Amino acid sequence: MKRKLLAFILMVTATLIVSAGGNSEKESETDLLGSIKIAGSSTVYPVSTAIAEEFNRIYPQVEIPIQSTGTGGGFKNFFTSGKTDINNASRPIKQSELEAARANGIEPVEFQVAIDGITVVVNPDADWVDNLTVEQLAHIWRPINPAIKWSDVNSKWPSEKIQLYGPTSASGTFDYFTEAIAGEEGSSRSDYQGTEQDNTIVQAVAGSRYALGYFGLAYYIENQDKVKALKINGVKPSIESAKSGEYSPLSRPLFIYVNRDSLKREEVRRFVQFYLEKTTSDLIRQIGYVPLPEEKADQNMEKLNQILKELGE
Repeated sequence: MKRKLLAFILMVTATLIVSAGGNSEKESETDLLGSIKIAGSSTVYPVSTAIAEEFNRIYPQVEIPIQSTGTGGGFKNFFTSGKTDINNASRPIKQSELEAARANGIEPVEFQVAIDGITVVVNPDADWVDNLTVEQLAHIWRPINPAIKWSDVNSKWPSEKIQLYGPTSASGTFDYFTEAIAGEEGSSRSDYQGTEQDNTIVQAVAGSRYALGYFGLAYYIENQDKVKALKINGVKPSIESAKSGEYSPLSRPLFIYVNRDSLKREEVRRFVQFYLEKTTSDLIRQIGYVPLPEEKADQNMEKLNQILKELGE
């Protein structure tokens, strides 16, 4: 109820400031123009894409190009040149990134939009493995003396080379995974196939019996017929286990970061408000992530409302 009231206040505020010419609310909804540029995390990409599609049903003339560049790559575009209005992020912004943004006159505003569970997958024909401990996963991915063959992890498993696929170091998923599993962000072996396209990892693992990879939960849910998810410490990744925190240590928050100055533009204000309204909806669950609790969604809306007041919008 509180969030709906805040959303109503934001809607009224946006309507009153459509233009100095005094366009009506109906006109503003029909004729809203502009472009909202989004880049960043491949994990958050399907969330932003789905919400942009719904937004375009109401405001069809607003262009919303979205690029999957990885969290880190997206932040570079975001704070070095202001090329984007919103950065999808599968980890919190680093202090160095925040300082770089501010040095270029950009103030990122953080909003959590969902909860994810990083999913480790193998080929469906990998019938020797259904569960890995965190220690075994660290053995596979650690940079020093990693497991080369499956039998290096468990002597009863095939004496075949593990074919590894995963995100590049520009990815927030890479950052989170390496810290959670190896205990240090960026601590990973380098002899694996890295990509910012999670569907490429799906295809690679689906095509090799001895492959292993990792990515966000939504991509597994979408491709359950192609790859097999492994339990970690006996817990299977799912919306329920990510929400409860049982799927530890690979449950994590997902974010969008909005350029504060971009909120001065009508199309960005309306889109961000629309986005935050959707974070508790079934849409998030349908994509494959955990919707936000109402309390967190209310906090998001309060933050947006406060920023708009400060901007005089």
